[in-house]
Amino acid sequence: TNDIARQFRGHRALRNRVCHAWSAMPQFAMSNRHVSYFTRLTNNCASNAVTATVRAIPRRSLRARSTASRHRIAVAILGPGGATGANRAQTLADMVPKTSRYVIRTISAAGSREATATSGVGDGDDVATGHKKKLRVAYQGMPGAYSEAAALTAYPTCDTCPCDQFENVFEATEQWTADRAVLPFENSLGGSIHRNYDLILQHRLHIVGEVYFKVRHCLLALPGQSKENIKRAQSHPQALSQCDGYLTALGVVKEAVDDTAGAAAAIAAAGQMGVAAVASRRAAELYGMEVLEEDIQDDKSNVTRFLALAREPILPRPGIPYKTTIAFSMKEESGSLFKALACFALRDINLTKVESRPMRWNPVTQQDNKTMQFSYLFYVDFEASMADENAQNALRQLQEQATFLRVLGSYPADDSRL
Repeated sequence: TNDIARQFRGHRALRNRVCHAWSAMPQFAMSNRHVSYFTRLTNNCASNAVTATVRAIPRRSLRARSTASRHRIAVAILGPGGATGANRAQTLADMVPKTSRYVIRTISAAGSREATATSGVGDGDDVATGHKKKLRVAYQGMPGAYSEAAALTAYPTCDTCPCDQFENVFEATEQWTADRAVLPFENSLGGSIHRNYDLILQHRLHIVGEVYFKVRHCLLALPGQSKENIKRAQSHPQALSQCDGYLTALGVVKEAVDDTAGAAAAIAAAGQMGVAAVASRRAAELYGMEVLEEDIQDDKSNVTRFLALAREPILPRPGIPYKTTIAFSMKEESGSLFKALACFALRDINLTKVESRPMRWNPVTQQDNKTMQFSYLFYVDFEASMADENAQNALRQLQEQATFLRVLGSYPADDSRL
């Protein structure tokens, strides 16, 4: 810890960040042996704050990164179980010391103004130089894909990093190729994207924001054609299903491909006449195609919920509505799910999503001489932050009953309207 303290000396901007972050967290409860120490910490000057902070943090919560990020202290976990990998044995009790409600994990997120009222995302600071840096945001698909548009909505000044598959997006963020990941998790028409719900448990990333993105499908074709000339339509299977009524009435053959923007790029590259792509207006601009008709989706309220992921969690801020996402499993017994949901209902915590998925590591069980049955993992979103005492108490009660519990992230709720 003394080595880390020495690294901080001379970095005035970072010292001020540490003091500001601690002073912004009066609602955080700590163990008795730390309360008086941190009270003195927030009243001391910046030069004393860094050393005091480092001494107060348990040794096991400090983690070395690369040379470029050595000034980051692992100083905050967003509540019980906030920092986890995909190890199924890691429950809330494994993640959090019994003597503390919060083990502090990262101060840099608080000082970089990461959270906003809309999506909890924004540009960051370069800790080593104190200068503003442009975030690199990974998404799945080609330039012109809806995921790219959602990434730019979340981070308007970012550099986007296209990836071929969802797995590549997670890997790029974990391996520091990208600073953030923006991925679709559910659609108002097609439901949840289960692959991403499975992947988030397999990777060490945290949800730091959400974006509700209104999808507006367009019929694109090479210039000089009309709708009557179109015989085939290509796009992602989800996009085709969302425009099924329109395409059926048009009398075209529907052909599924990997990506909406990829369909437009392929048609433009091959110079295919009589073939249309269902994609965004931006894809038409990028690949030199013409928009034959806009808003061709069957349901005009077609919205996809994207989640922003980062390597570190963010600290809750007062005055902003928050959501928290958790995953848990219960014992196979009568009323177990009712008891789990009652932890939130008894405290008037509103649930915005409840979904079950077969447990990947133990999908089928058979106890005593009973018939086989599936084991389920439950994903729940609720309207509260991990700084909320009601949320902390609900998770404590849930942890007593659950066989697995992980907090996937606590983040500002998107308050945009249709």
